[in-house]
Amino acid sequence: QVQLVESGGGLVQDGGSLRLACEASGSFLRIGTMGWYRQAPGKQREMVATFSREGITNYSDSVKGRFTISRDFARNTIYLQMNSLNHADTAVYYCYADRWSAAHSRLYDYWGQGTQVTVSS
Repeated sequence: QVQLVESGGGLVQDGGSLRLACEASGSFLRIGTMGWYRQAPGKQREMVATFSREGITNYSDSVKGRFTISRDFARNTIYLQMNSLNHADTAVYYCYADRWSAAHSRLYDYWGQGTQVTVSS
């Protein structure tokens, strides 16, 4: 099992910055991709940014150039630096991680409980 704990959400003014963190813990051998998703009221959950075990990053078009994802493999932690925030970024942000199980030949995914980010205009 993998447990994910997010931190760093809050209220920020339009144009401001926030930094989210997510630490993975538990008994696991090999976490693969970690990343951030978000869900705004009345909308589906969407990918924000991901960081693969190979070091490949991926961003949604809406956050490119404003958000930066980083990963500390030694600490099993990912970060999301969010700059130039605007009202459209208001959402609950969820941490994500996956883990391949060779024994079961399947990919398991895990989610944090979410942290609220609110951008006031």
